[in-house]
Amino acid sequence: MKTTVVIPTYNEKENIGDLVNFILDLNIEGLDILVVDDNSPDGTGHIVSEIEKNNPSVNLLTRKKKRGRGFAGIEGFKKACDEGADYIIEMDGDFSHHPRYIPDFLEKIPFYDIVIGSRFVPGGKDEDRGFYRRIVTTLAGIYIRTLLGIRVRDVSSGYRCFKRHVFERVDLDDLISAGPPIVTEILYKARLENFNMYEILIVFKDRVRGETKLDYITLLESLVMVLRLRQ
Repeated sequence: MKTTVVIPTYNEKENIGDLVNFILDLNIEGLDILVVDDNSPDGTGHIVSEIEKNNPSVNLLTRKKKRGRGFAGIEGFKKACDEGADYIIEMDGDFSHHPRYIPDFLEKIPFYDIVIGSRFVPGGKDEDRGFYRRIVTTLAGIYIRTLLGIRVRDVSSGYRCFKRHVFERVDLDDLISAGPPIVTEILYKARLENFNMYEILIVFKDRVRGETKLDYITLLESLVMVLRLRQ
């Protein structure tokens, strides 16, 4: 079975090399890495291209139009499907989604359509975040689950594994999220298709290096997106 790890990036030069090498060191048979970079000015793409020269399982896709987490994810999913991936893992490029959980995803995905890395199942954690931020995340999760009927605890997790047929039935060209809200939109469309989902525990840690791209404006966009999806 072929697995492709899709990593959307923008200005991740301080993390991407170590992250890609960590995944390579897992020595998982049939696993490829696709870094989808939004033409980062800090040289993220150059770092990946240097690794790519000596590792045929590493690929760089540089985007120069329609930048954004949502667009990058969609393009990465399409490329992974076109190249025959059976399983597609998406994760962030800053080590907040630690690659040590990739074997856990691959252990469960044969039995489900989608496996989600969850902070909110027993054993999962949301570390290094203040009390207020955790409360906001919890309340946002309740709001999203209630309005969209998504029966998973961590609806905003961007660390997930999909079987290819999910993207064959969820029309990627029909998605409307340009940024991080795409995480919720895909889960909602998957729920409408009655795909079965399973959550595995992860410990989410805020990035140590580089600057975060998430803020309260992004959170507000996510909440507004929920209302758009309900229309």
